[in-house]
Amino acid sequence: MALRPPSGRLRVPEEPYKINERITAKEVRLVGENIEPGIVDINTARAMAKAQSLDLVEIAPTAVPPVCKIVDYSKFKYEQKKKQKEIKAKAQKVVIKEIRFGPNTDDHDFEFKLKHAINFLKEGSKVKAYVHFVGRTIVFKERGVNLLNKFSEALSDYGKLEMEPKLEGKRMTIILAPAPAKK
Repeated sequence: MALRPPSGRLRVPEEPYKINERITAKEVRLVGENIEPGIVDINTARAMAKAQSLDLVEIAPTAVPPVCKIVDYSKFKYEQKKKQKEIKAKAQKVVIKEIRFGPNTDDHDFEFKLKHAINFLKEGSKVKAYVHFVGRTIVFKERGVNLLNKFSEALSDYGKLEMEPKLEGKRMTIILAPAPAKK
């Protein structure tokens, strides 16, 4: 697909790998199927690729000499995209759930929010608990610290404290990460 930049001229997206005539090295290390691996002259490598009706693709340009593979380029690109998708799918997505307290949170509310936090940690989500100080309640900072410390101690079996209580503006925050699963 060609892209149109503001200048109006068509711009073709750049290929991530150098192929065939775009490879500038004098010698290359050749790998691939039905090929004797070794270091060969670039012209010999291109001829070998052409004889098999395939492309010469530079897969490791930083190596000395660069590593090239004789493959069908479109198939090679497809397989690379597939590998990237697999890597992306396996990567864990971090979910952060927030729980809000006031400096005067009662025991029942605390227990209720504690149960939610336990469920979040069991799911594998991180929990960000914060005490929000409204108006003049900012003078009760020690209540916020005590509340968050009590919260983190109650959750010590389910997760570990990642960030100590820290005041940011009108919020005092802690972050808890789920404990690793026991085998």
